[in-house]
Amino acid sequence: MKKLDWYILKKFLTTFFFSIFLFTVIAVVIDISEKADDFVKSQLGVKRIITDYYFGFVPHIMALLFPLFVFIAVIFFTSKMAGRSEIIAILASGTSFRRWLRPYFVGGIFLAIILWFANQYVVPVANQIRGTFEARYVDGNSSYENLTKSRFSGGNDFYMKIDSFTYAGFYNYDTTTKRGGPFFMHTIHNNRLTRNVRSETITWDTITRKWKMEQVIQRILTPAGENLTIIPSQTINLNFVPNDIKKDKYTKDKLTSPELKKTIKMEELRGSEGLNELKVELGRRNATPVTVILLTFIGAVVAGRKVRGGSGVHLAMGFITAALFILADKFSTIFSTKGNLPPTIAVWIPNLIFVFVAYYLYRKAPK
Repeated sequence: MKKLDWYILKKFLTTFFFSIFLFTVIAVVIDISEKADDFVKSQLGVKRIITDYYFGFVPHIMALLFPLFVFIAVIFFTSKMAGRSEIIAILASGTSFRRWLRPYFVGGIFLAIILWFANQYVVPVANQIRGTFEARYVDGNSSYENLTKSRFSGGNDFYMKIDSFTYAGFYNYDTTTKRGGPFFMHTIHNNRLTRNVRSETITWDTITRKWKMEQVIQRILTPAGENLTIIPSQTINLNFVPNDIKKDKYTKDKLTSPELKKTIKMEELRGSEGLNELKVELGRRNATPVTVILLTFIGAVVAGRKVRGGSGVHLAMGFITAALFILADKFSTIFSTKGNLPPTIAVWIPNLIFVFVAYYLYRKAPK
């Protein structure tokens, strides 16, 4: 590392941390103004609100905007250097364009490692704090949430694959009383129904930690005929518990990456649907740090040229590029979660597109 490297790296990191800190303060102020009524209704003190909510909100908002502010920081300080003809002097001294970009790569990789580690372990813990608070004090006061709630106490149809041959489900479930029904369970061998179990209600027994069925009708189907049995009540051990049934919109954000991988694997064994959202979240945690490196490179190449208008032109070009990147990211995510696009491809499409954008800008940059 030469003096030039330390000079650029210092400007890069100080500009980035100052800008993201400043915006985080602004975001917190705006969030406080929006949630002031919820904070009053919660009857919590300032200390509790800070520890129970903002200790989770701040890492969440910083991680969300991390790539964008890396990009803005690079464009801002590089544009200032270009405006003062520092880059022209650096290149005129015999330093190659590629050599000039080295400290940008070092800074980009350093920040990408920080973001990767935060995405895997730190941000999910922060989202547990934020999600718990919002689910308890914010979502419950939302008119939209109240409007869209089921008339049952959180009840929805629920289906589960018990093992390789058995499928179960119930048409309504109350998360408060841990009671659902009607319940059914089918066992299928060689595409043929061999056992059918139905009950009016099914309840979670907190003592035995098993499910208890009431008014059970069991049908055993054989080539010779049908065997019908009526049982007043029966205890059964199933491979899910009430927490698996309760749908939490913050689940994918709260789990660390090892926990998220384990959850995806378990849900695949259960035959659950709609897992693309979890897979996209897992892939995004690995793809976003690469985005940081790409945006660092693009920002340096775009802002390294001295143009009329100075930083304003560079910032405008930067925001357009960032908007296109976000647009590509949202489209690919929607096509995966709502369509049939594989999650792995969906999370990496924006990066693959902007690899070519970065290469084109590098080829066209004056050296």
